[in-house]
Formats: sequence, C-alpha cells, structure tokens
Amino acid sequence: MRAVLFDLDDTLFDHSTAARSAVARWASERGLVGEEEQLSSRWRSVSDLHYRRYQAREITFEEQGRERVREFLARDFDVAEADEAFDDYRRHYRMDWRAFPDARPTIERLHADGVVVGVLTNGAREQQALKIERVGLADLRMPLFASSDFPAGKPDPRPFLGACEELGLPPDQVTMVGDSLPIDVEGALGAGLDAVLLDRFDAHPGHDGARIRSLDELSIH
Repeated sequence: MRAVLFDLDDTLFDHSTAARSAVARWASERGLVGEEEQLSSRWRSVSDLHYRRYQAREITFEEQGRERVREFLARDFDVAEADEAFDDYRRHYRMDWRAFPDARPTIERLHADGVVVGVLTNGAREQQALKIERVGLADLRMPLFASSDFPAGKPDPRPFLGACEELGLPPDQVTMVGDSLPIDVEGALGAGLDAVLLDRFDAHPGHDGARIRSLDELSIH
C-alpha cells in the first residue's frame, strides 16, 4: 500500500463540533429558539439533503446553501437574502475550526514511513483548502482532491479514480480513510481502493471491514 487518501470533514477536521456550535449561535441571532442538540440535528438533516443534491450535481454549491437556509429558517428568501444568511452561518462556522489532535501526528508518521498522503473531500475546493490552512495542516503539503473538481462527489467512483490517477498509482495501492461508511468506505471499495472506517463514536461496532476508533490506530501495510 503506497498511498492514503483521507476524508477531511470529521476525519482530519472536526466539522461536527464546529457546525453544532455555529448553528446554535446563528439560529439564536435569527430568532430561533431551541436546544443546541435539537437545532444541530435539524440543521444536519437539512444540510445532508441539499448537500447530497449538490454532490449529484442536481444543484450548484451556491444553490445548496440557499436551500439549506430557506428550509431551516422557514423563510422564502430571495437569492441575495439567502446568500447573506448562509454567509452569516459560515462566519460562525469558521470560528470553531479545529483539526483533530490525532490528525497531524498520523500524517507525519505516514510521511516518515514513505507513504504518500492526500485528502479526498466532498466539498468545494476553495473552502476545503481554507480549512486545511486555518487548522494548521497546510505545511504538510498533502495534495487536495475536492469533489468540485469532478463530475460528482463520493461515493461516485470518479473522485476516487481521479485522485489515484493524479497520484500516479493504481487503485489497489491506495487506501481511503474516512468516517462515512456509505460515502468513504463503500465508495472506495466500489472503485477498487482499500478502505478503513474511522468510527470515532462507535457508531458501527458490527462493521466487518477494517475499522479504527482513532487515527492513532491506523496501520498501513
């Protein structure tokens, strides 16, 4: 195994914590009342729906943001109002960007072992590159492969195969590591890569494939 592709959100980067605190502050400013966990769960459900539509290229990245805020806030915003509301959410989201503590040591360990390390993320390149920079991982010089570079996002095979091609390696010499069983693991396996499920919160104890609870446990042979 010569290369590892890491997912970004909730694998190297603590997206869920940042989103949960962001939506609580943002919703409060917008006059929505509720418990943080309730608001977070609702935002996650709305976001997942419209982000999947973006990954399938049914709508643009900008349109998925507009649809998320319209549905969550139950407001019939015009384009400018929706863009302003989503930009305001993203301002709050950026306040709590953090890498997981096990991210940098794992990447450095793999580099020391001669393993090529890249990032394959279902996100818009500009924002995902900014995350890597802001959380202090940009100096590790990992090639970034974003779903915005491909006709569709993971689990479509094209992002996996495109990343392997850019690395100059066949899929069977590349391992995908991510937190999503259907998107990262099943998508990678379907494209001919190896895959490791990062299950930080023990959501898939019955998974019969490679599964780790921390990146510290990652071992590539």
